[in-house]
Formats: sequence, structure tokens, C-alpha cells
Amino acid sequence: MSPDRPGDGGASDGLGGRVGAVGDRVRSSMERLPRWQADAVVIVAAVLGIYVLFYVLAWGQGLDTNGTVNTLVRVTFLMAAYSILVLALNLHWGYAGLFNIGVAGFMSVAVFTLAIVSGGGEVGMGYPIWAGMIAGMVAAGLLGLLAALPALRLRADYFAIVTLGIAEIVRLLMKSQWLASHRLFGDRIGLQGSAPVEVPSVQQYVYEFLTEGGSPRDEPTFVGAQLFEFGSWLDVQRTTVMSGAYALVLVVAVVLVYVLLSRIAYSPFGRILKAIREDEGAAQALGKHTARAKIYSFVIGCSLMGLGGMLWQASRFTVSADAFMPILTFYVFVALIVGGSGSNAGSIVGGVAFVGLLLQGPRMLESVISEHTDVPGTNTLYDGLTPIVQGDVMPLIGYALGNIDLFQRMFVGVVLIVLMLKRPDGLLGHRKELAAATDLSRPGGGNDE
Repeated sequence: MSPDRPGDGGASDGLGGRVGAVGDRVRSSMERLPRWQADAVVIVAAVLGIYVLFYVLAWGQGLDTNGTVNTLVRVTFLMAAYSILVLALNLHWGYAGLFNIGVAGFMSVAVFTLAIVSGGGEVGMGYPIWAGMIAGMVAAGLLGLLAALPALRLRADYFAIVTLGIAEIVRLLMKSQWLASHRLFGDRIGLQGSAPVEVPSVQQYVYEFLTEGGSPRDEPTFVGAQLFEFGSWLDVQRTTVMSGAYALVLVVAVVLVYVLLSRIAYSPFGRILKAIREDEGAAQALGKHTARAKIYSFVIGCSLMGLGGMLWQASRFTVSADAFMPILTFYVFVALIVGGSGSNAGSIVGGVAFVGLLLQGPRMLESVISEHTDVPGTNTLYDGLTPIVQGDVMPLIGYALGNIDLFQRMFVGVVLIVLMLKRPDGLLGHRKELAAATDLSRPGGGNDE
């Protein structure tokens, strides 16, 4: 019996059929757009969705206009920072199939190189920050080169162990007193063991672009005066406006990295990387230098990880080695899996979704629940579970809110398992990737009649 006949409950007759038809029309319209326009639509839609969610959470928390805007600025900053790192990791895993779980290590090398080259005091040499950032990216790339030359002979899982080991070696070396006792050109190059070290940041230059002295209390520049006036009209404080300006710098960096990696993906070099990911033996049989291509991609990706680390971690103006724990690499990988490996737009969407739904969202939700309910404090999980027999779930909620970081990591793991079972390609990983930069298919995608 045909499902399209009236009375058969076919998909075309019910609400589900109409929704499916709308979805088909939307997908058809998206397919007719150029790739970059379709990517922009998807990314903007994801960002706007996260903004709406956090606006509702800020409203539920009782924040004023400045607090709401500050929350959105913080989320934007983290989404942009993660997007840069996920894009760089996508060049390794999504295109070349290189299993790099040492992202935090390459970030830390760049940040500490920035501190040594451009920092002040006993540690830094005092060179301009642009020199320190270039040196940081070069240092991260060189470390990637040193890791890639011997390790690329290994299989994927062993290569992953090597990258993780290198990341931990770098972190522990930066904490060691042995390195702190050495000097380079008369300047100490150690980072005071476990103590935080001062790091120059691009954020300070953004602040100085808005005010004469780089502080919210200083006299504003012409651009700063206009922005502060607009902020005062919206009841937004100067500090929030200045933080928003730096978040915008990271958004611009995301766009530039996306353009760079998109050009790489559609270049002959990018097609070699995709061939390596699918079948390295076949690529070698066609005469492609797969080892050299993997080394190039690994060095470029590590340099971009260093850039992301400097734009993110250096914005705190102080950094310690423990800011680059392996959990940071895990979070970046989860964001890539959520968005879909092999898709640059998916990498950005994954960074946006991870920060909004898995990283910052549960913490905001905890504040909203605490604001509107009288949740009892519960010390142990046993004390939270036993009252459930009597129908009282508040002690368990109290235990969950008191251990939000633990439950957040458990939630990330659950989401990762569900994705692996239900959608292993991620949100955008199922999309067809063109082999060339130009779509050679017929308009409308039809075949010859």
C-alpha cells in the first residue's frame, strides 16, 4: 500500500510531512548557495542560537544590561578561541588523519615563547609583542616538526601517544627549577617553577587603542569615545566595551584562519591531504609525497594552535604551566567531533556548540537554579540519592550543583558517546566535500534527461 494515499498516515499528509518538506526546501536552498555563503549562514545561525540561550539564562539569573552583555562577550571570546584551535586540529585530524592529542603542548610552547621574547621583568627580553607572537608561532611549528619527523613513521594510536607525551614534557619542563636556573643572553628563561609568569597580550594594545593609557579610567581616544558613548546609551560599562573589542579581534582571527584553511583545503596540497586521510597507500601509488605533505600540515596546524593559545591564554596577562593540562586537548577534540571533522565550518560550529552547550551553559544554568530555588547543600552522593525513595530530588540537585564541574565533565562524556552512536560524522561532517575549489556540478544538481 502506498504511503502517499489519503488515509494511510503518509508523511506527506501530517505535520511531520510538512516539516520534512520545509527542511528539504531549506537544504535545497542551502545547496544552491556558494559554499562560503552556506557556511556563513550555518555559523551565524549557531552563534545566534547560543546568544538567545545565554540571554535567557542571564535574564533568569537577574542580570542587568551590563551583566548580560558581559556574559555574551565572555561567551563570544571563548567561542572564538576554541574555534581557532578546532580549525587547527581539523587540519591535522579532519584532513590529514593525524591523531594529535598534544594540542595543549603546542599552545604552551607559543605562550611561553611569547613571555620570554616580549615579556618584561626577569623572564622576558622586552622585544615588541609582534616579534614575540611570530616567535611563538615559529616555536610551536618547530616543535611540531620535531614531533612529526620521527613520529609519522608510527601508526595513528602510537603517534597520538607521542604527541601527548611531548605536551606533558613541555608542561613539566616549564615548571622545573632546572630550566628556571638558566639564562639566555643575560635573561632568565625559566618560568619560576609553578608560579604564574607575566605575559604580554594583544588585549593591552586593543585597550590602548580605546584609551590613552590602556585603562578604563584613562582618557578615551576618538574611537574609544564613540564606543563608550554608545555603550553608555545601552547602560554598558567601559570595561565591558573594551572586553568586547578584544573579543571582536578574536572573531576576526577566526575568519582569517578559516579563509586560510579553506584555501589550503581546496588547493592541490589539500587534495593530497584528503587522499592521505582516505587511503595513504593509494596516494603513494599515485606518486604523491605523503610524508612531506603530512609534515607540512602538522607544522602549519601546530603554528595555528600556538596563535590560538597566545590570543586566548595571554589575555589573562599571567599564565602558569598548569593552564595547559591534557583536559584542554580533550575539550578541543570533543568540539571537533561535535562539529564534524573534515569541515572547516563544522569546526567553528563545533567550537560554538561546545562552549555554549557543554562548557559555559551548565555553569550559567547552575546559577539560574540557585537563584530561583532553595536547594539544600548536600555533601555526598549517598545523601543525595537516598531521599529519592521518598520522592525528594532536591538533595540530589543540591549535590549536582555543588559539584557542577564533575557533572559537567560527565555530561561531556555522555554527549560524546551519544554522538559516536547516533551521529559519528558530527553536525556538519556528513556534508559532501568538493575536490576542487569550483563546484563543477550542473545548476540544480539534476542529471541529463
